[in-house]
Amino acid sequence: MKRIAQFEKVSADCFAAAFPEGQVPSLESVKLPRRATTGSAGYDFFAPFDITVLPRTTVTVPTGIRVRIDEGWVLKLYPRSGLGFKYRLQLNNTVGIIDSDYYFSDNEGHIFIKISNDGYEDRAVRIAAGEGFAQGIFVEYGITVDDEVDAVRNGGFGSTTR
Repeated sequence: MKRIAQFEKVSADCFAAAFPEGQVPSLESVKLPRRATTGSAGYDFFAPFDITVLPRTTVTVPTGIRVRIDEGWVLKLYPRSGLGFKYRLQLNNTVGIIDSDYYFSDNEGHIFIKISNDGYEDRAVRIAAGEGFAQGIFVEYGITVDDEVDAVRNGGFGSTTR
C-alpha cells in the first residue's frame, strides 16, 4: 500500500469558529478517521457530537479533521454503507472531494460533511458521538497532457471556481 496522507485535527480556534457561541463540542473528543480492518478501503469518519437528522432535512457536520494529501491524490467522501443502505442517509453533494491543496486553505482544510435523511420511513436518523457516519477513500488521479493550470487555492468550499 502507498502511504500518501495523514489525518490531523484542526486547531481549537478553527473548530470553535464552526459553531455558535457556547455550543462548541470538545475537540479532545474528535477521533481521527481510521480503517476498521486491514482489507478496508475506507477510513471511517466519526461523529464529533450527537447528530439527529430528521426526515427530509440536512445537517452540516464540522468534523474537526483536516488531511495532508500527497499531490496526485484526492480523498473522496461517502456515507457509511450501512447508514445509506438502512436509512438512505446521503451526502448532500453525493460524493465529497477533498483536494490535496485544501489542506492549505484559509479554514485550515477543515472537512465539513453535509448529510441528508432521504428515507421514506419518516424516521429520524440518530448518530451518537464517536459513531462512524461517513467514509473516505483515497484515489490517485491524472491530468491532461495540455494542462497549464497555475492557480493556487485560497479558500474553502467552492473557492476554485470563483
